[in-house]
Amino acid sequence: MRRMIAAPRVPLHTSRCIRRAVRPPVNTVPVQANTSENDLAPLVTKPFIYGDLLQNGHSNVNLTETGKLMLKAFNISMSGSYSCNLIYKSIENDVTQEKKMNKYYEFAVLAYLEPDYMYQINARFTALPCSDLANARFALTLLSMIGEVITGLNCHLKNKYHKCHVTKAPKHSLQHELFVAFKVSPFSRGWDKECSISSYYCQKETNIRMEKAKTFIVEFFRMQSLVLKEEFVNIPEINYIEHSLDIIRVDICRPGFGKNEVTHRDCPGCCVVCDPGTYSSDSSTRCEVCKDIEITSYGATDC
Repeated sequence: MRRMIAAPRVPLHTSRCIRRAVRPPVNTVPVQANTSENDLAPLVTKPFIYGDLLQNGHSNVNLTETGKLMLKAFNISMSGSYSCNLIYKSIENDVTQEKKMNKYYEFAVLAYLEPDYMYQINARFTALPCSDLANARFALTLLSMIGEVITGLNCHLKNKYHKCHVTKAPKHSLQHELFVAFKVSPFSRGWDKECSISSYYCQKETNIRMEKAKTFIVEFFRMQSLVLKEEFVNIPEINYIEHSLDIIRVDICRPGFGKNEVTHRDCPGCCVVCDPGTYSSDSSTRCEVCKDIEITSYGATDC
């Protein structure tokens, strides 16, 4: 006995997919197709998948004669549950005997992206005694100036931090040092307007903006050292400690996407679109459960 079965596959042209078994939505009408070794014409009874996603003439979706479901220009709204009812013929040893067979497939297709990244910046300054409020005023002014340096790149500072500590270096007495830290995010208000239609070019443009922001910040701190050496006779009490700048690259997901190593074991490092009921905001790597409102769509960015 020989069987010819063409199971549906889901190649994506401009995006990729994560597959997992789910229950089909209520409004799903299965697609029926008949395939054989000779590529017989399919018996598609209802060209209709996942609501009105697949209709005659729809440019994003195509069902081929061999039973392949083609999703082109995949976007967030196309994420969700899919089902397919495949009808085919099983031919026994007697070729005149044909048996009609039926297989039902249930799966999900979820949009995902490769991670973007941001920078964690750390720097140290000599400081006044830690009880002196001038330290905090200096830190706030510094962070404001750095924010202005990158403001034209649609990047912004987040998780800003400053704190004074008493430190002891080898062969030195106790010193007061001001620790300043912040993250540079590429997702400032209006960041998506800088992107092209293609997600690939959007990621490329985002990374270009981040590298420019890094270059500007490095140059800002380099100038601090240069100014101290060339323009000050008396060194200010609060000043940048040369070579203390530390820059760490950190993976992030775009708003509406997040990582989940448990749910998406086949792609643990991918930023997968957030499921209904969850969301992710600026520069997060996780989709969080929203308890305040009911989220019914994929890719929510706030709660």
